[in-house]
Amino acid sequence: MAKKTRDRSGRAAAPAGENPRRPCPCGSGKRYKACHGAGDDVIVIRPFEGLVAECDLVAMREFLPSATAPLPLREPSGVAVTLATVLPGAAAALVRPDGSILLGMQVQTRSGDLSADLARALRWAQEAVPGTALPVVGPGVGGDLVRLQDVLDPAATLDLTLHPDFGWWIPPAEDGSEPAPDVAASLERANAVILPTEPVSAAGVRAAYWVDTGSKAHLRWVRPEPEEELLAALARLQARGELGLSDDARYAGSFRAHGLLVPVWDLDRELHAKEWSEPVAAFAARLDAALAETAQLTDAERRARDALAGKQVTLR
Repeated sequence: MAKKTRDRSGRAAAPAGENPRRPCPCGSGKRYKACHGAGDDVIVIRPFEGLVAECDLVAMREFLPSATAPLPLREPSGVAVTLATVLPGAAAALVRPDGSILLGMQVQTRSGDLSADLARALRWAQEAVPGTALPVVGPGVGGDLVRLQDVLDPAATLDLTLHPDFGWWIPPAEDGSEPAPDVAASLERANAVILPTEPVSAAGVRAAYWVDTGSKAHLRWVRPEPEEELLAALARLQARGELGLSDDARYAGSFRAHGLLVPVWDLDRELHAKEWSEPVAAFAARLDAALAETAQLTDAERRARDALAGKQVTLR
């Protein structure tokens, strides 16, 4: 018989050594042992909740192709730890010969709690032999439950760098030699599938990315608000005819990813990412104003909300 899967909110888990008979810190009302201490059958819907970097983490996990960011730990150890979208072989972690650590967001396998997976991979890497990689995370890495919220500075943002290719996979050789043919071939294959992606930088805008899929360009914008609150604000804008970024940039829909909503707009491919900074900033101001409104939705706004809800898909 298949194991049952339970949904959880994904708040910070009990620290290592916590009495399993005590209530779970996630707020479910159950004992820790019967909730987040139960093992890998628990699915945490919003694994990065409580972290300022939540939107960036969701973007790295779901759609950024080649990006890295130093991981701001609560207790830095003097060893460089870098978070990456994907590592060679979709490994969960690797330790370079110099001892520096890379953690992968897009991995081969995972448990129901991405936050715990990353913390487990970090713990493995901190104890691993330099020059080794962790191909699998989740059930393959045991021990007391620790989550990213327990090791990451909760108030820190991620200093993300988007790369045009995966050249950062292979640090330059000290003797100047070229990588082995099989390594070079793997790198070439990875580079061939990258979708051009750039951040849209504007005042008050974060986790908004221009993506060129080849046939279309999109803006994908990870939003931190609760879904119902954000959907109501978008509905207000839709009812007023203010949901588009411009006359040529229509709202296409949204997808849910790890407890957050990611609105998507279709863009004119002829315009560079930088040319969307002003339209996105203007939309951000309209959205903030709509989010601040407290009146009940009008009939037109409710119809708009229902129509927007029909354009949503869920990723997990």
